[in-house]
Amino acid sequence: MLPKDIIKKIKKVEISTRRAVADLMGGEYHSVFKGRGMEFDEVKHYTPGDQINSIDWKVTARTGTPFVKKFVEERELTVTLLIDMSASQAFGSGTKSKKDLIIELGALLAFSAIRNNDRVGLLTFTDDVELFLPPKKGRSHGMRLIKELVTSSPSGKGTSIHNALEYLGRVEKGKSIVFLISDFIDKGYEKRLNIISKKHDLVLIRIKDGMEEAFPAQGLINLKDAETGEVFTVDAASREWRATFQALIRSKEEIWNDTLKKMKIDAIDIDTATPYIVPLRNFFKRRAKRY
Repeated sequence: MLPKDIIKKIKKVEISTRRAVADLMGGEYHSVFKGRGMEFDEVKHYTPGDQINSIDWKVTARTGTPFVKKFVEERELTVTLLIDMSASQAFGSGTKSKKDLIIELGALLAFSAIRNNDRVGLLTFTDDVELFLPPKKGRSHGMRLIKELVTSSPSGKGTSIHNALEYLGRVEKGKSIVFLISDFIDKGYEKRLNIISKKHDLVLIRIKDGMEEAFPAQGLINLKDAETGEVFTVDAASREWRATFQALIRSKEEIWNDTLKKMKIDAIDIDTATPYIVPLRNFFKRRAKRY
């Protein structure tokens, strides 16, 4: 049996995301993600304007009257959440860490899928895959996903998006909507990202914390890499260091944006210090305009 504090935290996550699911995701989620294709529904009498290639020739020949096939979109979707649980997610300069935000977003997306009667699965990873739960329907399954996120105690500290995507490619044979949630402090995953994006509807959610890109000018600061344990000292008040650091940030952003544009992948930036509803709503509006 789970400890009371864990049960309380799980319930808190569920309550905090319930309204967002109802107010933001319900209808929009359903409208911007396409089903797996078109499935046959019935035949109907041909009427002027119907496409010739939709004529059901067998029924037409048998009845002597033109009939056409009617199709409807197959709405059931499979949603897979790929969630980065590496040590860098523990960082947070405010009241909420990147991990806290990731858990809320995972719950929000899981319950949005379940509300729409879709199947949802979970894959958590560090430098290797930590957990995989195959996609299923139902509220109880959604609650299990939240429990796994809240109680997660990863064995690894590093990050390998490549390994997570490679694993997904092996276990998910059909087309899926894949939400990859990470701070993307990693490299060498671009090729695998491109492969997955061609098969699945891939959406990247990049978790950010403003302090990671704007250190206060407070002189000497000791920094520790959460994933490697390396400690190093920087002079945050040095103009030269700050200029070099900002140039590095700009370069990383240019590479990130070029990668998204080249691969035609959707991405959302969400910061720990600001409500996530606005960037999510903007993303759904952008997608809705395409369909």
